[in-house]
Amino acid sequence: MAKLAKASFDGRDLKPLWAELIAKLLDGTASAGEGLDVALLAQLLGDKIAGLAIQDEVLKSHQLFRSPCKSETPRLRVLALAAATDMGSNTPIEFLLENTGIELMMLHVIPDAELPSPLPDHDVAIVIASDSEDCQHTLRKIDEVAARWPRPLLNPPQLICNLDRDKLYRLLADIDGLVMPATVPAERAPLVEVAEEREWLATIAPDLAFPIIIRPRGSHAGVGLEKIGEPIELSLYLDERDEQEFFMAPFIDYASEDGLFRKYRVAFVDGQPYACHMAIASRWDIWYLNAGMGASEEKRREEATFMQTFDIGFGRRHGTALAAIAARVGLDYFIIDCAETKDGALLVFEADNTAVVHDMDHADIFPYKSPQMQKVFSAFAAMLERHAVQAAEQVA
Repeated sequence: MAKLAKASFDGRDLKPLWAELIAKLLDGTASAGEGLDVALLAQLLGDKIAGLAIQDEVLKSHQLFRSPCKSETPRLRVLALAAATDMGSNTPIEFLLENTGIELMMLHVIPDAELPSPLPDHDVAIVIASDSEDCQHTLRKIDEVAARWPRPLLNPPQLICNLDRDKLYRLLADIDGLVMPATVPAERAPLVEVAEEREWLATIAPDLAFPIIIRPRGSHAGVGLEKIGEPIELSLYLDERDEQEFFMAPFIDYASEDGLFRKYRVAFVDGQPYACHMAIASRWDIWYLNAGMGASEEKRREEATFMQTFDIGFGRRHGTALAAIAARVGLDYFIIDCAETKDGALLVFEADNTAVVHDMDHADIFPYKSPQMQKVFSAFAAMLERHAVQAAEQVA
């Protein structure tokens, strides 16, 4: 995944490789790994439906895959437990381990196949499936055997399930120095009533009033995310969406004094926070790719400062809240997207275990990024090794 995603990120034409592999798939000469690459290429080329259909066919006969390892004698063997879902709903662990000399095995836990017995030999396992609806069967299946897992099992399923937006709000809401808007689930029918002005938003949740932000339940990366200021806008939004379930939250204006919005991604590894990126834009609905960071030297200087001074700046400023988040979420590895309110509180938008943390940005434009990303990758590898060593010592 890491290599193909990097090729797509760099703007390389993936269609020749797609044509080559699809020909092998059609004539029956493709390996299972090549079949999975075809599924990924389809998604990278924008055909998610075809990609998932190909993936489902491949996984019917083969669930375990090994990623290429930098070292012929790996220092550690990691078993990642994945769901049969799209490329954005499993932790992109290949980015974290690509150059570490750690062997990565990916086991897809699917409804129609039992877990292998015995399990592939490994030193530590980690659940990489997300809290999304299409991963729930995988999480339940892993949870049924988690207590009997023969090696350390990181990011246990019962904790991943707490990352759903409404559960996360209840988990974090009373942390001192933290602001998280109450996230309210709502079905389409009562929203239509509000859109047609036959009911008020307060009938769905007592303290809810326009403006709100709304998104389909289970969506990430800004898919279906909109700011709604009045009923007619809600009506237009629902006309364009097919989903039946949504999340709503009050809109919080987090613009800085210069009128720009700043959104941060922070990764937690073994309870410690690490800066991953900072996006700056004139629009409130920021994610990194729409912020124009590559086109602005001034923005990049600010992001570089954020990264290089994180431990004595942002990380110290919000240290108490960040530590509380790490303790309550409890996962070995997860990410938050956040900002700062006008009065200096930490504003948390979401937490998940599958947001992309990568080192794909070009060094000539973002020279400060690779050192920071390598720090995150090293911490992740050290976490895996620590758990493996502790387990081995307990056995001894």
